[in-house]
Amino acid sequence: MSKPSRSFPRPLSDLLAPTLSGVLKAQGFASAEILSRWPQIVGPEIAASSEPLKINWPRVHGEETPEPATLVLRVEGPAALEIQHMSAVILERVNRFFGWQAIGRIALRQAPLRRPAAKKRPAPADPAAAVRIANALPDIKDDDLRNAIGRLGAAIKRK
Repeated sequence: MSKPSRSFPRPLSDLLAPTLSGVLKAQGFASAEILSRWPQIVGPEIAASSEPLKINWPRVHGEETPEPATLVLRVEGPAALEIQHMSAVILERVNRFFGWQAIGRIALRQAPLRRPAAKKRPAPADPAAAVRIANALPDIKDDDLRNAIGRLGAAIKRK
């Protein structure tokens, strides 16, 4: 008789890996790590205007030494020239990430980057309401504390 299996929480990456692996392999990525860690790999300046699109691996015939792959980057139009000039730096950083000479060339595709929508910041609380709430509070000796609680009350009432 077998023991009943225990149900433990599993990391989300364990659940998504089988789902995403087929899509990533179709684009030449062995894992999602290069996509998720792109800013750490190439630096924030380069990552702000580029993102990896796919890796084109050459076909290997027989026992030949495999040729390095081509990394295809999506680049915003105005930054394409700068990214092209920095291709040697990008190649060095990506190959350092892989730990071997995996990428030998970079190809650029000009297109807008897919960025998450920026969150809207709420409007500041009404200063008159903050003063009104602070004056309505019971005896609080510290004026800074009274004003802070008044601003907090005005921000809560705004919502």
